[in-house]
Amino acid sequence: MNGADTAWIIVATALVLFMTLPGLALFYGGLVRARNVLSVFMHCYAIACLMSVLWFALGYSIAFGGGDSGLWGGLDKVLLLGLSADDLAGTLPEVLFFAFQMTFAIITPALIVGAYVERVGFGFVLLFSALWMLLVYAPVVHWIWGGGMLSDGGIFGETGVRDFAGGIVVHETAGLAALLLAVFLGPRRNKTTPPHNPGFVMIGAAMLWVGWFGFNGGSQLAADGGAAMALTVTHLSAATASLTWALWEKIKFGKASLVGMVTGTIAGLASITPASGFVGPVEALIIGAVAGVLCQEAVNLIRNTLKIDDTLDVFAVHGVGGIFGTIMIAVFGAGSFAAQLGSLAIVGAFTVVVTVVLIFVVKAITPLRVDEETEHSGLDIMVHGERAYDHAS
Repeated sequence: MNGADTAWIIVATALVLFMTLPGLALFYGGLVRARNVLSVFMHCYAIACLMSVLWFALGYSIAFGGGDSGLWGGLDKVLLLGLSADDLAGTLPEVLFFAFQMTFAIITPALIVGAYVERVGFGFVLLFSALWMLLVYAPVVHWIWGGGMLSDGGIFGETGVRDFAGGIVVHETAGLAALLLAVFLGPRRNKTTPPHNPGFVMIGAAMLWVGWFGFNGGSQLAADGGAAMALTVTHLSAATASLTWALWEKIKFGKASLVGMVTGTIAGLASITPASGFVGPVEALIIGAVAGVLCQEAVNLIRNTLKIDDTLDVFAVHGVGGIFGTIMIAVFGAGSFAAQLGSLAIVGAFTVVVTVVLIFVVKAITPLRVDEETEHSGLDIMVHGERAYDHAS
């Protein structure tokens, strides 16, 4: 065991959990109407709790068990049976590696929340998120990070896919699932109300930015120069994308908004995530600069051209950003185009098929969408019996 590595990953684990609670909750909560803010908080909080238990029970074993099929890790690490504080994963206590990866398993289904806010059934959120994490997220983790079929020595030969912190594993899978759920749900009945609290949005985005240092820097799994470089390029990409998003807004609409600028931050963070262990500062600047414009145009495409109500732009920001960053690894010569594009295609197809099946199965058990009265009155009071504001808009 290396003490410095262990200390850093303990901190990184806390930072990644901080991304979901409270970062993502505030970011998403500020973007919805006041009558639905508590439901968004509830979705993020409940998913964090449920994914923690399921990752312990089954997810970690599926992702990082010792199975040699290349498809899943097997069941040898179910409930962490036989694992002690002295067992190591590289230079870290394995129980810490488990905890660090658990925070990724929390935030990935939590990202999907942004697609279905203000109109989804709470029971559907819980059951879908549980099955999706176990049947989509955990197997993909094994394929790429757990020594499975897309990693080195797998179907792409000695050099497998390069995905440092989750461009495919986290952002492509969550983005595609979000887009599909938005299609199946249909649009909100009232899409014209602006975000009720842009201040929440900015605070949540700032927390995500800070937490992302653990997300990307921690993925080095060591306290070394690689972690420092990952942290540095993460920051530069986020800062640059924030500026280019705001500039592009100013050019197109005559005004640069706070919500737009901080959304650009998230676009820059998502785009650098897969590449953060493979590129330097100049490449990060390029990735961020392009991401601020690319993801904004993806928002316009999904919302206005395709008329899909992916409410908080999960696919346009996270999905497109993660896919873009994954491809840029090959553009900058740190990975092969065959492995990067092939893995994007394989994981994308798998995610789409399994997600669609899960939507049909889960909505046969519990309603996908709330009724019209509940949607009109707000999920806070109608579903959870609480209200954040006396006169919720």
